[in-house]
Amino acid sequence: MALAKLGVVVLDCPDPRALAGFYAEVLGGTVKGEGDWVDLKVPGGPALAFQRAPGHVPPKWPAGDASQQFHLDLAVEDLDAAEKGVLALGAKPLAEQGGSSFRVYADPAGHPFCLCAC
Repeated sequence: MALAKLGVVVLDCPDPRALAGFYAEVLGGTVKGEGDWVDLKVPGGPALAFQRAPGHVPPKWPAGDASQQFHLDLAVEDLDAAEKGVLALGAKPLAEQGGSSFRVYADPAGHPFCLCAC
């Protein structure tokens, strides 16, 4: 049984609105939001979000020293149960936990992801 379902793919970037506009042109969809977080609702596909990252360094491909950057927001019904599950699988907390809407972890390879209450 799966612990979570994919909620949204989040891309860090210097200008969330501009990057959301680019992907809206490429994929279609509706851009919503301003400022540090912008959503793109894609018809028939997973949602994308764009988060402002000051000092963002674009990934280089292919390059082992500057790999592609992203984090996953995973939608869960029960944050406490999902937290127990991901910790048992080798995740490590990246921030103080116990929040009611989301919690932040690193996967076993160090990539960040969030468990988000749905």
